[in-house]
Amino acid sequence: MNDVVKIVTHRQSKDLVCVPEALTSTRNIEYIAFGQKKYPCQLVTMNTLHDVISISEQLKEMLCIPFEGNIEPIIIGDTLQLGPLIGIFTAGFTESLLRPIGDRSFMFANLMAENNSQNSFIFIFGMHGIDWETETIQGYFFTEKRWVKEVVPFPTVIYNRLPNRKIEEHKLIKKVRNRLETEYKIPWFNPGFFNKWDLYVKLKNEISVKHYLPVTEKFNNLDTIEQLLSQHQFVYIKPENGSLGSKVIVIRYHREEDIYYCRYREDGVNKLQKFSSLNVLINRVFRKTKLHDFIVQQGISLIRYEHQPVDFRVHTNKDAQGKWHVTVIAAKVAGKGSTTTHLNNGGRVKTLDEIFESDKAKRIHDKLSLAALRISEVLDKQLEGHIGEIGFDLGVDKNETVWLFEANSKPGRSIFTNPHFREHDKTIKKLFLEYATHLSKQSTKSKVTIK
Repeated sequence: MNDVVKIVTHRQSKDLVCVPEALTSTRNIEYIAFGQKKYPCQLVTMNTLHDVISISEQLKEMLCIPFEGNIEPIIIGDTLQLGPLIGIFTAGFTESLLRPIGDRSFMFANLMAENNSQNSFIFIFGMHGIDWETETIQGYFFTEKRWVKEVVPFPTVIYNRLPNRKIEEHKLIKKVRNRLETEYKIPWFNPGFFNKWDLYVKLKNEISVKHYLPVTEKFNNLDTIEQLLSQHQFVYIKPENGSLGSKVIVIRYHREEDIYYCRYREDGVNKLQKFSSLNVLINRVFRKTKLHDFIVQQGISLIRYEHQPVDFRVHTNKDAQGKWHVTVIAAKVAGKGSTTTHLNNGGRVKTLDEIFESDKAKRIHDKLSLAALRISEVLDKQLEGHIGEIGFDLGVDKNETVWLFEANSKPGRSIFTNPHFREHDKTIKKLFLEYATHLSKQSTKSKVTIK
């Protein structure tokens, strides 16, 4: 990233901008911009200024700069752009300034606080805060250990953190997003929630990654389940758009007993039941569910720790050049009797070194890293929009073969409750800012080129 400067104000000429001598070199700057607002300015260089840009109070008000703070300036053409103004778009706001986004307030505050030394101008907003007439937003900043409301211009880049699929598909939300993207040319990341079946279809014909995919079929009727059970020891039945292990069912057929065993979770309790026929099982377990929204997937016999199945959460993130990195690998140990390794189902989070001896830990780490990077690059090419992060649920069988179970465009944060992963969490937050800055630069340059 470029050098970070502090934005301060002065009371001299209304359009005067004072910058360090090293910033502009020989370029002629005629405009200053913050977010989507841009005004003519009179720029002077001062060898007495170091890591500071001083602008007039009037320009500060016109640009809607809410307070003095740190930012990364970039020069594109004849314009001094005061770093990326980053908006985080979400929903679920409350009336409280202590917790403006309810239980998620701490997560967002932590993200902003981690990056305040590099960029103080990261804010959260919802569609209710947008003023289309003035092209401004009332957003929430976390500064000096508290939340404040401030009016700012439309941002240079937007991070999509809508909390669930239902809200993301709301027609008003989609209308707001479409207008900001198309009319104002503001890049968004990440895209919408991934659909399991759509991802499978996109990946199954890619030579570099198709071997990571368990056999998967879209549910049509009971024959779909019977067919996979005839070929594999057990199958998973999952909702295409599920998350957090919700409604994941495991079915195993015992040929000697001619019995179907089903493991599932109901009313917060893990259950194991047996049924005389698949029809009886489906009518009992799925009596309130529309199965046409489900997929049927080959079961994988995973490696185990303390007699419980283990899978892995792997995060990948883009950096300041838009390049993918593996940022964390965590082992998730299933809870007793659970169909998944999710923490809300009794799962535990471990490091690879906690469950494997060192040689095996490195071997598994390298295989998971390679798989995650390959799949990230393929999805990046296959899917529309800007992807800045992906959370993968990967499995490893007894032969140390890697399998992809799920990819999440908005990965959860539960693995970071383990203190061993705190540094990884910090890295992810820094890469969020790096990629947002990268997108902002690319967008600003393209607008200049188009003009």
